[in-house]
Amino acid sequence: MNSKRVLVAYGSRHGATAGIASEIGKALREDGFDAVVLPADDVEDVRGFDAVVLGGSLYAGHWSGKALHCAERNEQYLKHRPVWLFSSGPVDSSAEQHEIPPVPAVARQMERLGAREHATFGGSITASTPGLIAKALVRHGKGGDFRNSERIQAWAHHIGSELAAAA
Repeated sequence: MNSKRVLVAYGSRHGATAGIASEIGKALREDGFDAVVLPADDVEDVRGFDAVVLGGSLYAGHWSGKALHCAERNEQYLKHRPVWLFSSGPVDSSAEQHEIPPVPAVARQMERLGAREHATFGGSITASTPGLIAKALVRHGKGGDFRNSERIQAWAHHIGSELAAAA
C-alpha cells in the first residue's frame, strides 16, 4: 500500500465531471493510493495531500469557475506538489479522435501551478441532464454520454505510475 494521499477535486455543473473524478479516484485507489474525491468548492487547503488532480467541466470554451477558484485559492501550495489537470466537455467523439489542447484559462493555470499535464475527456448531456440548453440539445439529436471509462482509467493509472516512480 502506497502511503501517498492524492486529492481528486472537480468542478461540475451536472455531474459528468464528478463521474470522471470518481473514476480517477477509483483507479488511483486500485494502484494503492489514498485517493480522496471532493467537489472543488469543498477544498479549502491541499496541504494534507501529496498530489492533486483537478478537473473542471467546459462550457462554451470556459473551464468551471469552481475548479478555477480552487486552483487560485490553493495556488501557493499546489506549486509545491505534483498536479494534473483535466477537462470534460465535448459532447461528441472529438476527445477520442485527437488530443484537445487546454482552453486558455486552463493553460494559464497549468503554467502558474507547474502542472505536469492536462487531458480532455468527453462530456455527457443526456435526457436526465438538468437545464433548458441540455434538453434542447437532446431534443435535436445532439448530446449523449461521451465519457470513455477505459481512457479515464488509463490516464489515472499513468498518474499512479508517475507518483510511484517518484517515491
